[in-house]
Amino acid sequence: MIATEAVRVLVVDDHAIVRRGLRAYLDAEPTLEMLGEAVDGQDAVARLTQWHVTGSRMPDVVLMDLQMPRMDGVEATRAIVRSHPELKVVVLTSFGEAERVHAALTAGAAGYVLKDADTDEVATAIHAAATGEVHLDSAVARLLARRMAAPKTGLTSLTSREREILVLVAQGLCNREIAERLVISERTARTHVSNLLGKLQLSSRTQAALLAIREGLVSPPT
Repeated sequence: MIATEAVRVLVVDDHAIVRRGLRAYLDAEPTLEMLGEAVDGQDAVARLTQWHVTGSRMPDVVLMDLQMPRMDGVEATRAIVRSHPELKVVVLTSFGEAERVHAALTAGAAGYVLKDADTDEVATAIHAAATGEVHLDSAVARLLARRMAAPKTGLTSLTSREREILVLVAQGLCNREIAERLVISERTARTHVSNLLGKLQLSSRTQAALLAIREGLVSPPT
């Protein structure tokens, strides 16, 4: 994705008023483009499949509600990540849905944003997912970090370089920024991130960031 291009977003929510509000905001934000909307997870999966088959423009980020009829956000996230691994899913959540958010992250979601967040934070969360960064709400991050199961292999399986990169991921740096910080190539940074996710049996940078918080490698965001 070219840096100057607007991030294309598919909004998935079963409440028409929520979709309408998000459309109004996204249409007014030049760095974001609402590519379409879906009424639930099943509708989202069907639309993405149709767009892919017909060669239509695909979204960069799917903004996904969690509680929906027919197919909820967790199941839809799992289906989308499996069929379209290049897409990033950001879940819409409330403070009391930590268990559902944890399930969505386990299913492959790249991040989350609170439903009562201001519009600037929604944009920040979407852009973070699109560029491979991590955006965490401090209160939810603390809850999620406590709920994370310990990886079977543990941090001891990581090399010193991988542990260093895990900390930088938790601080919200993307691969390009990690490469600049460590004076390595972006490809090497990407490889290290992929390796540490594999060793820790995690599916996203957000999960890695939460693990780093839980293990005390970094402090929760303020």
